[in-house]
Amino acid sequence: MIIRPAYIEAVRPFMDQPLVKILAGVRRCGKSTIFEMLADEFRRRGIPEDHIIQKRYTEMDIPADISAKDMYDELKAQIHGKGRCYLLLDEIQEVKGWEKAVNSLLEGADADIYITGSNSKLMSSEISTYLTGRYVSIPVYPLSFREFLDFNAGDSRPAKELLEDYIRFGGFPIIALGSYDAQSAYQIVNGIYHTILARDVLKRNRINKPDLFDRVVKYLMENMGKTFSASSITKFLRSEHRTVSAESIYNYLRWLEQVFIIYPCHRYDIQGKAVLATQEKYYLVDVTLKYCLLGYDRKMLDGALENIVFLELKRRGYEVYVGKNAAKEIDFIGIRRDEKIYVQVCVQLPENSDREVGNLMEIPDHYPKYVVTTNGLDVGNENGIRIVLLADFLLTEKW
Repeated sequence: MIIRPAYIEAVRPFMDQPLVKILAGVRRCGKSTIFEMLADEFRRRGIPEDHIIQKRYTEMDIPADISAKDMYDELKAQIHGKGRCYLLLDEIQEVKGWEKAVNSLLEGADADIYITGSNSKLMSSEISTYLTGRYVSIPVYPLSFREFLDFNAGDSRPAKELLEDYIRFGGFPIIALGSYDAQSAYQIVNGIYHTILARDVLKRNRINKPDLFDRVVKYLMENMGKTFSASSITKFLRSEHRTVSAESIYNYLRWLEQVFIIYPCHRYDIQGKAVLATQEKYYLVDVTLKYCLLGYDRKMLDGALENIVFLELKRRGYEVYVGKNAAKEIDFIGIRRDEKIYVQVCVQLPENSDREVGNLMEIPDHYPKYVVTTNGLDVGNENGIRIVLLADFLLTEKW
């Protein structure tokens, strides 16, 4: 087991606090392994083995029709008479009504409760009735580049070459731990994607036109990192003689968000200091999802780099927006409490344009401003704008 210490550090302040700790993220991003790490942490603290209770609600020995009451009764029986226990409940969204059971355990048992799931409903208003103010959500993502290096610690190649692998093969732990060629890696990712689709999207939302849904997803992939609206998708589909309402498009997007396939990135008006409601962008939870559906092409590199930087900002706790400064666009604004960072992303600085640096120079504040590139010849400092290599940006502890 390769440790991902950032998640233990994120959880540690809330250990033994009367809060349900919710770790939510896309399937196969490593949530179950984080639970193994937490179990090891409890053992190091001297917690007896029988006080650490782990349940995975997708295992074959869990009844398919298990109810919340069944779950509650079983867990209550396991902790009876032991004193304080630590409950690690994996993929709990498989149990209908789990919120009531967890709330009852939180209120009536001496238990420190941790749960994972692959659906953002775990962190939505749907649980607020039972757990208002008594849970903390910790998003889990595929591997960061730093974690990818940890997974490949035995590889003697320089970070630059490993970054190329990271861009090509993404951050799903199962890929990082294996020695796969591109075709095999994308086959695995394709399997992950279609499992999510079949189990968590098509079946649960009763989508009766899966081919139309699939076409919308591919359109989304083809336009990843570009601003668009539901009306632009419906217009495109009409050109292919397909009919779908804007409401259906918004439902498709929401369902993809709920299972962490995509993340929205809204526009932010820098001058008006307001989030704009239209023309958002979407990014993938892992760039290989695009490759496995559309094939890999170096022309995708600009979008892939943007996607990687977007996720890194999210991992570090920033709210991420596309910046609008009058008619100019900034790739990303990251806002975290009273901090702010502006980032432009490009494979290399264009020879006949100062767009990347110039757009940042027009922002009248003193927050950090970066241009992130893969071209070492571009690196430097221009009027306070830091031009840095992608690998350095990803590995820098504090920007």
